[in-house]
Amino acid sequence: MHHKPCLDHADVIKILDAARALAWTHHWPVSIAVVDEGGHLMGLYRLDGAPAITSEMAIAKARTAALGRRESRQFEDTINQGRTAFLSAPGLEGMLEGGVPMMAGGYLVGAVGVSGVKSSEDAQIAKAGIAAVVPPGN
Repeated sequence: MHHKPCLDHADVIKILDAARALAWTHHWPVSIAVVDEGGHLMGLYRLDGAPAITSEMAIAKARTAALGRRESRQFEDTINQGRTAFLSAPGLEGMLEGGVPMMAGGYLVGAVGVSGVKSSEDAQIAKAGIAAVVPPGN
């Protein structure tokens, strides 16, 4: 039997707080979602001024990154390159940049999704949150 790392409540708060700090620095009204490796919601911040739809999009992006085990941007790229049939992939609704999987010790432990600003900025915020608990390159 394998033993693997997993997110706990304290990790989720650290991720959300670090992501929120970067968003606040730039005055970006976003929603930030953290999911476990199965795509189940563990935490969500909807910052002041973020439209209601951003909370749903952040969750969908995070879930897509966790279930697909890759950044949601890669799915968007696949579709934009002409493979539109990929839109019918089951369980993946957030196939837009801004969902980033979280790896620790070689294991997928969850993902972070952000929505509300430019897609590249969403991804930047997600990565800042992840860096609060998983050092880059881990």
